[in-house]
Amino acid sequence: MKPDNAAIALRHSDEARKLFSYPKYWAECFGTAPYLPMSRAEMDSLGWDSCDIIIVTADAYIDHPSFGMAVVGRLLEALGFRVGIISQPAWDSAEAFQQLGKPNLFFGVTGGNMDSLINRYTADLRLRSDDAYTPNGEAGKRPDRSVIVYSQRCREAYYDAPIVIGGIEASLRRIAQYDYWSDKVRRSILVDSNADILLFGNAERALAELATELAAGKRVEDCWDLRGTAMLRDAPPAGWTEIDSTRIDWPAKIDKLPNPYEYSHKELASEDPAKHRIADIDQELEQAQPLRIIPLPLQRQTEYDKETSYIRLPSFNKVTNDPVLYAHASRILHQEANPYNARPLIQKHGTQEVWVNPPPLPLETDEMDWVFDLPYQRRPHPSYADARIPAYDMIKTSVNIMRGCFGGCTFCSITEHEGRIIQSRSEENILREIEKIRDQVPGFTGTISDLGGPTANMYKLNCKSPKVQKTCKRLSCVYPNICKHLNTDHSPTTQLYRKARQVEGVKRVAIASGLRYDLALRDPEYIEELVTHHVGGYLKIAPEHSEEKTLSQMMKPSISAYDEFKKLFDKFSRKAGKEQYLIPYFIAAHPGCDEEDMLNLSLWLKEHDFKPDQVQTFYPSPMALATAMYYSERNPLQKLRYKSEKLSVCKDIGQRRLQKAFLRYHDEKNWPQLREALHRLGRDDLIGRGPRHLIPPADSAAPGKSSRKARKPGQRSRRPARRR
Repeated sequence: MKPDNAAIALRHSDEARKLFSYPKYWAECFGTAPYLPMSRAEMDSLGWDSCDIIIVTADAYIDHPSFGMAVVGRLLEALGFRVGIISQPAWDSAEAFQQLGKPNLFFGVTGGNMDSLINRYTADLRLRSDDAYTPNGEAGKRPDRSVIVYSQRCREAYYDAPIVIGGIEASLRRIAQYDYWSDKVRRSILVDSNADILLFGNAERALAELATELAAGKRVEDCWDLRGTAMLRDAPPAGWTEIDSTRIDWPAKIDKLPNPYEYSHKELASEDPAKHRIADIDQELEQAQPLRIIPLPLQRQTEYDKETSYIRLPSFNKVTNDPVLYAHASRILHQEANPYNARPLIQKHGTQEVWVNPPPLPLETDEMDWVFDLPYQRRPHPSYADARIPAYDMIKTSVNIMRGCFGGCTFCSITEHEGRIIQSRSEENILREIEKIRDQVPGFTGTISDLGGPTANMYKLNCKSPKVQKTCKRLSCVYPNICKHLNTDHSPTTQLYRKARQVEGVKRVAIASGLRYDLALRDPEYIEELVTHHVGGYLKIAPEHSEEKTLSQMMKPSISAYDEFKKLFDKFSRKAGKEQYLIPYFIAAHPGCDEEDMLNLSLWLKEHDFKPDQVQTFYPSPMALATAMYYSERNPLQKLRYKSEKLSVCKDIGQRRLQKAFLRYHDEKNWPQLREALHRLGRDDLIGRGPRHLIPPADSAAPGKSSRKARKPGQRSRRPARRR
């Protein structure tokens, strides 16, 4: 059977259908809901007998463009569908999942704006006492692995209703992934959730296409080739060419590579004999055989249709048993992240295949504007009455001006979720939202709390060459150096800031998103605008570490870039007649970082008179490259070799706390363990009462007596950091 050429052409096209160009579903006649309904009573008041789509979310429903359920819901509503919300349902039975009835098209399940496990547990695996996305910050309103639990309950409620999963929790678990909380590699969330399809990334394109296709009578399995989706299959698509990932980026001295279609009958029988019949499996394999399998040495000499080829990742069993292959699979996944040249990926899980399509094409500016112009109320649902929702308080006066991040920091999952290509809104659209905040947000005081996104200063920064962008496979546009093809002109951002602070009724525009200071150095005019008008005494900045060895594993710039930025920051602060400070953020226990690196960082902090109050320990989030480093103790930023030197990886909880203690060298509670560490490192010379010492000797203060003084946030000292 030949591939569907029409589908292939659409999937590989460099152009995508505009979000606002889809024909409206017949239910558009019901008009726009004030709030998407959360109860049968609200549905009745709207004249609905049923919902076409029901979104199940682990967050409180806030009708604001910073919350995924609101964006998805309003988008689908704009396409004519009736959308209901089930927010933070009780998950001990299916009853709560039946409150709006059976959806006509599908359930959409999301874990919310945060991964449920990161939301519930600290990096030390301690249960958090609050939840910012819940009324009154109450903890315990979402289950661990919310997407899996909610999907299973939806299946119990209506067994034949299609289930679509998405959001960051599902997005980062689309293939086999290391799970920090259980300390093992888990299967794709598609397998455990029993969902029909997974939408990764922001997913507006895939969602609009999928909803339209299902409304036209198609089955979910008919949409297997939709960009930005993943799905379970019994076999690869017939007639396609398979390329083995270990022949693209070959780990040296690896075991003999078996034919991926040769199953071990013994292995299958040991899994669950009742589930597998060897004769049936052999028949399926015979039907699934692709056109051909091409190893790397022959690829350049062999003609094959690149539009009907896919990459096979090592199976779930292999990445579970071989950390090097896990790191290799992670490396391939990140290399196949450019939507303009990525190929589908496939990974075997038992007898099923996880098929991952290329990422969606980025939204154009007019589409971004359309999404943010949808009729959001910009408030929590009225059912919460006067309950305070901390996450809403944080963002109710902030504006998201762009999406995506090309920084590629290995410890961060933003790039894996939103992509590396920056998607920016128009200046007019952003200014219009500021006016909406002024007019609609109760108690607006005149301060816009942020104009930003994943990064404060990547607005409209894209590749200068469309040709280069469509072929590029760099993991970062700014590491190890800023790409010559990257536009680094900050003038659109500077102009936006100036216009934003001139909007009537706006007294101040703050910038709270993280600043990529190595980029800012390319445009001193931007730094001057930022420092003069948008810093309220303190600017948060994230050098993350001082040591080159650790920074290279993070894909972060040298600490010298921080020093350069600080000079300009101080210069423009003096020029503006302001006393302002940088508040640096650092990470402890990152893969590749050892005790000596943390000691050097603490000495750097002491030299610069920084006494951090809020510090963080590396948190291995799913799919991040640093998580692959943590699990495999190998560096997937380089070609993998079994004999390569292993990374220093801090996994013991005591060692992780020690590295964090180096960041808070000034806290007397940390002094006993730091003394032991300094003695072990042969650095007893740093124990003493002089200015060159890091911590005092054991008899320097009475037990329980605090030497802490009043301080500014992030610093123990009131004087500015000394210059070198």
